[in-house]
Amino acid sequence: MLVGQSIRRVAIVGGSRIPFARAHGAYAKLDNQAMLTAALQGVVDKYGLAGRQLGEVAAGAVMKHSKDFNLARESVLGTQLDPHTPAYDLQRACGTSLEAAIQIANKIALGQIDCGIAAGVDTVSDTPIVYPRGYRQILMKAHRARGALAKLTPFLSLRPRHFAPELPNAGEPRTGLSMGQSCEQMAQRWKVSRAEQDQLAYASHRNAAAAWQAGFYSELVTPLAGLQRDDNVRADVSIEKLSALRTSFDRSSAGTLTAGNSTPLTDGAAAVLLASESWARAAGLPVLAYLSFGKAAAVNFLGGEEGLLMAPAYAVPAILNDAKLTLQDFDYYEIHEAFAAQVLCTLKAWESDEFCRHRLGRDRALGSIDRSRLNVKGSSVAIGHPFAATGARIIATLAKLLADDASSKRGLISVCTAGGMGVTAIVERAS
Repeated sequence: MLVGQSIRRVAIVGGSRIPFARAHGAYAKLDNQAMLTAALQGVVDKYGLAGRQLGEVAAGAVMKHSKDFNLARESVLGTQLDPHTPAYDLQRACGTSLEAAIQIANKIALGQIDCGIAAGVDTVSDTPIVYPRGYRQILMKAHRARGALAKLTPFLSLRPRHFAPELPNAGEPRTGLSMGQSCEQMAQRWKVSRAEQDQLAYASHRNAAAAWQAGFYSELVTPLAGLQRDDNVRADVSIEKLSALRTSFDRSSAGTLTAGNSTPLTDGAAAVLLASESWARAAGLPVLAYLSFGKAAAVNFLGGEEGLLMAPAYAVPAILNDAKLTLQDFDYYEIHEAFAAQVLCTLKAWESDEFCRHRLGRDRALGSIDRSRLNVKGSSVAIGHPFAATGARIIATLAKLLADDASSKRGLISVCTAGGMGVTAIVERAS
């Protein structure tokens, strides 16, 4: 143990995010720093933190310009937090801000800090666009040369191909497949039908629309750039509309994933404030819930051994072992909807005796969950998925859910990520 003699409980005070926007829309002219700063300032305003020095801010982005090498710290300096507040960047693909929360929580639990903010941001509207490596090598060779002639000589090798920009590639470097193509393979392996996926997408939109209508998100969202609410949520969604969409990743008769049952490309940012109970109490701030357990796992998705997005199917059983709980011991399940198919594949894996015996080493299946408790305020298919921001969104949502429900005890978070990884957490209601 680096600091302290005992482990402290980690309180979730609450969170704030900007409305999530479809790419190339409301935030088309904003960058990661502007959005992250807005989300952090939302927490500052909500909890009266102006001028206060926090123990740490941990934040990150997946789609990131080289100029953003110190994104978290620069964003902190753009808020009303005391500029002595340290900050650092991290990245675990779509699990970035959930991982940030786990890291901040560990520091609080160990007594290294008393409070901190975990956050994430991403923009598809301002992704890094670079030139081919050959062109960059020419520029660097010219930079290293001595004398005017030597500096000009490398440019004689320029060709038209050097001026073709390289756009960000959504494919996995090891397989070349996009996440959607990989999830199609999972859906076919687990026999997840198009109808099942459309039904889950329908529920996501209806739940999110109802939550907005009821005012649930009004406490969690800070307007930005004229946007008041998530602009991907469709209150008028129907199974008929979803079933009419063309498949997106496999145009053959076997394809099942569509734009309707997959997450849209999204811009946004989210942040959550964590603290020790004593710090929250001294600051006069609420404790909505506790972040009790966190766990990450990875799978070997190369060569077809396992599906790219199946790591949560392994991470959740591991965290259940840590907490000595069963899959049914939760009041709410927040499972990130990268694709409706990913959620359904994971649920089918937990229901499978064969999977749980041969892959998890258990004597029986984990079992089913109560689907009425799954993503009850909508999730990523409806709300959107700015990659690094989703974890913080989910933590704040779940903490409020638990605080509002006096009969609840705990909730489970599961997030799949690129690279065959998954991040999970358990949140317990503050009694």
